[in-house]
Amino acid sequence: MFDLLVRHGTLVLPWGEVEADIGVTDGRIAAIGTGLGDGAEVFDAKNLHVLPGVIDPHVHFRDGGAGGIPGVEDMVSGTRGAVLGGVTAVFDMPNTTPAGISAPAMTAKHAYIEGHAHCDVGLYVGATKDNADELGALETLPGICAIKVFAGSSTGTLLVEDDASIERVMRSGRRRIAFHSEDEYRLQARRSLFKSGDPYASHALWRDVECALLGTRRILALARKTGRPAHILHVSTAEELAYLKAHKDIASAEILLNHLVQSAPDVYERLGPYAVMNPPLRDARHVDAAWAAVADGTIDTIGSDHAPHARAAKEKPWPECAAGLTGVQTLLPMMLDQVNAGRLSLARLADLMSAGPARIYGAVNKGRLCAGYDADLTIIDRRATRRIANADMASPCGWTPFDGITCTGWPMATVVRGNVVMREGEVVAPLSGRAMKFK
Repeated sequence: MFDLLVRHGTLVLPWGEVEADIGVTDGRIAAIGTGLGDGAEVFDAKNLHVLPGVIDPHVHFRDGGAGGIPGVEDMVSGTRGAVLGGVTAVFDMPNTTPAGISAPAMTAKHAYIEGHAHCDVGLYVGATKDNADELGALETLPGICAIKVFAGSSTGTLLVEDDASIERVMRSGRRRIAFHSEDEYRLQARRSLFKSGDPYASHALWRDVECALLGTRRILALARKTGRPAHILHVSTAEELAYLKAHKDIASAEILLNHLVQSAPDVYERLGPYAVMNPPLRDARHVDAAWAAVADGTIDTIGSDHAPHARAAKEKPWPECAAGLTGVQTLLPMMLDQVNAGRLSLARLADLMSAGPARIYGAVNKGRLCAGYDADLTIIDRRATRRIANADMASPCGWTPFDGITCTGWPMATVVRGNVVMREGEVVAPLSGRAMKFK
C-alpha cells in the first residue's frame, strides 16, 4: 500500500516513453513498474504523460521574507502560479527586500519558505563588492542553489561590474556561479544615445549584441583564469551562443522561454512596455540561433525569469518603464506548445526543464523519475488545448505577455514530494513547499 499510486501514465524517461505506474511512500518514489498494488490515494494518469517535476531555475518573487510587494508578488502568490503551471520547484533571486546578501538574511528567508510556499524553493545568494570574500561560506548555507552576480545594471549594491571584483567573487568558494552578463561600461556609455519617450524597441538597441557578448567573454575569461565554473543566465544572442559552445568545459548556459518564442521588432509593436526585459528581446536571427543551441546541447536549462511589476510601473515611457516580465505560470504551457509544433521532443524538454536545472545546480533528489528520488511529478495532457489569459494569472500584478495565446499541451496535475498540490487548474492542497537541498 503506497501513500500515492499514479497509475497508467506514460512516463518520460531519458531513453524513451514507457507506460507504467509510480508508487510513492513518504514523499519519495518507492517503485516504478506495473501491477504495483494499491495506494491510499490513486491518480489515474491514463492518456497523460508524466514528467520529472519541472524546475524553474530563475524567478523573482520579490519576497525576502517580509511579505513581498503588495499588489505585485510574494512567495505565496509566486509559488501558487508555479504549481498552476506544472512547476514543482523554483530558484528565487536575491534582489528582494531585505536583499539576500548576508547570512542573517538568507537564514531568515530559508526559514520563511515553510508555510509560505506551494512548491519547493531554492535560494540564490547575491554577490556584492562588500560580501565577495564571504561568499565561500554563504554558498554553503542551507537552501542555497548558487551565487548570483549582476554584472549589468541592477538594484542597490547588487552590481559587480569590474573584472577585479568579479575575480574576487570567483575566488571565494567553489560552486558554479550564475551570472547576468551584460557589460555595464558599454551600457553607461551608450545611455546618452537615447532619450525619454523613444520607442520601446530602443531597449534592444541600447542593450545591444556587443553589450551581451562583451559581458559573457569577460566572465568566461575570468572563469578560465580562476577555474571556477560559470552559468550564463538568459543568453540572448547568436554570438554568445557560438562563443559558449567553444567553452562548455568551464561554462553552462540558460535560455529563457521569451528568447525562444518572441522576436523584435513586432513584439515591441504589439506589446510596447510589456516586451521590455533584460537582456532584451531580439530579432529572428537570434531566435533561430537559440533553437539551434537547444538542439545541439549548448543550452543546459530553460527558465522564465519571472519578474512581475505593477502595471503602472510597466506602462511608463521608455526607458522609465520597469524591465521584467511574468512567466512562471506560463513557462511549461508555452514550451509544451513548442513540443506540439515539433521544435523539440518531450524528452529534450524534460532534460532542459527537470534534469538540467538539477544537474547544473546540484539539487538533491530532484529532476528524475527514479526510485529513491523525491516524488515530484508534472502530469500533462499533450492534446489539451487551453488559452492563456491575464485573468487566470496568480500574480497579483494580473498580466502576462502571452495573454490570448492558445497552447496545445497543458499541465493537468502538479505533485510535490508525493502531495498532489494542483489538479485540473485548481490548487488542491495547503502550503506544503520546503527549502531544497543542494550538493
